[in-house]
Amino acid sequence: MSEWLVLAIAMALVCALVLAFTAIRHRRVADDEDTSETPDVLEYMVMMVGVVYAIVLGLAIAGVWEARGAAEDSVRREAQSLYEVTQRADVYPAAVRDRIRGEVDAYVSHTVSVDWPRLTSGAPVSAEGGELLGKLRSDVTHQSPGNELQAQAYQPLLDHIAAADDARHERTQSDESTLPGVVWLGLVAGGLVTVGLIFTLQIRRSGRELLLAGLFSALIVFLLFMVWSFDAPFGRDGIDSAAPFQDLFPSLALAAGS
Repeated sequence: MSEWLVLAIAMALVCALVLAFTAIRHRRVADDEDTSETPDVLEYMVMMVGVVYAIVLGLAIAGVWEARGAAEDSVRREAQSLYEVTQRADVYPAAVRDRIRGEVDAYVSHTVSVDWPRLTSGAPVSAEGGELLGKLRSDVTHQSPGNELQAQAYQPLLDHIAAADDARHERTQSDESTLPGVVWLGLVAGGLVTVGLIFTLQIRRSGRELLLAGLFSALIVFLLFMVWSFDAPFGRDGIDSAAPFQDLFPSLALAAGS
């Protein structure tokens, strides 16, 4: 099921519950209940709870957004470093150049077709990716430069492989949820309390009040959904977050997706 469909269903259900609860409460209200005024202290408490929850929710959104940005940056650095290896290998003889590029292609193909579905599903990546990158590093390290041009390209090749390895480790370590369970408990409970507090303001069945109550509850659901979506640094479905590999190695990306 699409994430957007889940969001639409959740927003519709919450709005329906809020409106239904409002209608039920209005039917059960006592005839002598004064609904014309709300105590000032109650309005102040509701406002403070809303402000505190907004701050917490904003910090959660900022945290998951920053974590996703860091994950995307590690993917870009990994893909760019490997691309530089394939380009700088051009100074070597054809046999060596083709072997290096073939090893890079094997690693990228494995990363996109095998590792990425595991990342998005929450499973740990396979050890084969590290072995393929280690083999590439070993081959380049033991390839003695045959001329001055190859000698100048030798160290940058090793540096780019080291940068790709470092970015890979960052990628594999940032595939878990950013927010701990206790934070999620606070966000969900705070959302329920915040939505529930609108009923303490003696909301009635006027069209304006019902519309605002429905929009407010839908907004809370949307913000929680946004936090949940960004809490997976590489997404929760598909390989869209592997775009840097797909852009720099398009033929391999097409083969992996077929």
